Amino acid sequence: MSAASRIPVVIIGAGPVGVTAALLLARHGVTSLVLERHQDVYPLPRAVVVDDEVRRILQSVGVHEEFAALARPARGLRLLDARHRVIAEFARSRHGRHGFPQTSMFDQPDLERLLRDALARRPECELRGAVEVVSVTHSTDGTAPVRVSFRREGSEEEEHVWADAVLGCDGAGSLTRDTIGAAWEDLHFEESWRVIDVRTSRPVRTWEGVDQICCPTQPATFMRLGEDRYRWEFRLPADVHLDGPDGRERLRELVAPWLDVPSGAAGADDFEVIRQAQYTFRARLADRWRKGRVFLLGDAAHLTPPFIGQGLCAGLRDARNLTWKLARVLRQGAGEGLLDTYERERKPHARHVIRLAVAVGWAMTGGQDRGAALRRAVVGAACRLPGVTAAVSRDLSPALRAGPLVRRRPGFVGRGLTGTICPQPWVIVDGKRMRLDDVLGDSFALLTAVPPTAHMAAVATALDAATLHVDDLDDDGTLAAWLARGRADAALLRPDRVVMDTVPAGTGHFPDHTAWAALLHPARTVTDARPDPLPRSTAP
Repeated sequence: MSAASRIPVVIIGAGPVGVTAALLLARHGVTSLVLERHQDVYPLPRAVVVDDEVRRILQSVGVHEEFAALARPARGLRLLDARHRVIAEFARSRHGRHGFPQTSMFDQPDLERLLRDALARRPECELRGAVEVVSVTHSTDGTAPVRVSFRREGSEEEEHVWADAVLGCDGAGSLTRDTIGAAWEDLHFEESWRVIDVRTSRPVRTWEGVDQICCPTQPATFMRLGEDRYRWEFRLPADVHLDGPDGRERLRELVAPWLDVPSGAAGADDFEVIRQAQYTFRARLADRWRKGRVFLLGDAAHLTPPFIGQGLCAGLRDARNLTWKLARVLRQGAGEGLLDTYERERKPHARHVIRLAVAVGWAMTGGQDRGAALRRAVVGAACRLPGVTAAVSRDLSPALRAGPLVRRRPGFVGRGLTGTICPQPWVIVDGKRMRLDDVLGDSFALLTAVPPTAHMAAVATALDAATLHVDDLDDDGTLAAWLARGRADAALLRPDRVVMDTVPAGTGHFPDHTAWAALLHPARTVTDARPDPLPRSTAP
């Protein structure tokens, strides 16, 4: 094997998940090769929504300002009955806890071009288009290197590269998933829907959010994507056509609740159907996400109905979770067990989001019997209870479960913080107003409300963590209040900004820190010396 043919990471698939993974690895100094069967960006829209947590991931790869120029904040999600009366409304703020609008609408090809432009600026990354991967071969014990074989478009000759790790970002029909012997777990939702993207200058009745029509006979979804771009999704049989005079009349009837289109004008210049495509919405989860150094991300690992807009979001969260861990193993000698935490952390979250999407789907489409009507009535009544809609919105990103990188303890202390993602307020550093993550960089970080003890300093040193006192950031008090609510004097943030551990107020140390310390950096140790307790200065 030549040195030139071995690459730290090969990524199969140059969609948003694969390219984001490459950019995140580059931020950690890891070289990657991205192999993609298409030469250019796939031109038709698919994903159309991301949340503020995912906007924060786009910030981490340096495209958030360009993305803001093409994205459109949305007001949230409404569930409507068959007569378009509001059953429930899930409002979304323009200022979420991650520093961005909680829901943003966009056109996926635009996002992919931004990401590819960013990739072209990184010397650590190489993208090869018009390449078909034909096999991924690893040793029987799953150790590196992994051989990836591919053919260039128009050639029958196979080429090979060897990688220390392979990321399968190759979609629902993933070759990588077959390679590791993973099978789908069916989460019991499968329906055929027609997706219709339209450009029109006609006035459209929209509340600037997403409408979900809960109707057993004609469920639908509607959203505005841009200045003159709209999307409708209808549950339609595959043999129903919307082309030709009869089809255009049927389309006019379908969009009539939102848009007045004169009879016969559905193909006019001021009402352009950009595309219509038939999709089967499924709810599935791969039973395994890893074999050795081969991993599944995005649609290769999970499929969700689109009703809560979390399909692409889940894939980008996969990339964020895995890449820093893989970089730490490849570049800093962290234990192989660190990679086990990827599936352990991400799979329960993916399952949760899929089930939530299925629940919304069944509220929309769950049959024509009396039970279905009762279920929709119950949904409406529940969503009118104080706090329910806010709780559902928060539930899109629940706290990670306890594990090697999420330390939970009996009692209240720290339980509200560990496993969650730190908020991102604007902060002031050297007189400059910045977002928090731009200050923290790509490493671990220790946020403190008290002067760091020797033990806290030793932890920060062992993890190469930036240490910042929240009062020195001179923000609006968001971080100090956040620590106080968790009854913590300090929080240790992972590179993905998940709170790994906290220093309980008045103690001065991280209890039971040795497990994660050894996992993250076995070559270093953290002192076990316990300082005298500090006063509970931050307790409410």
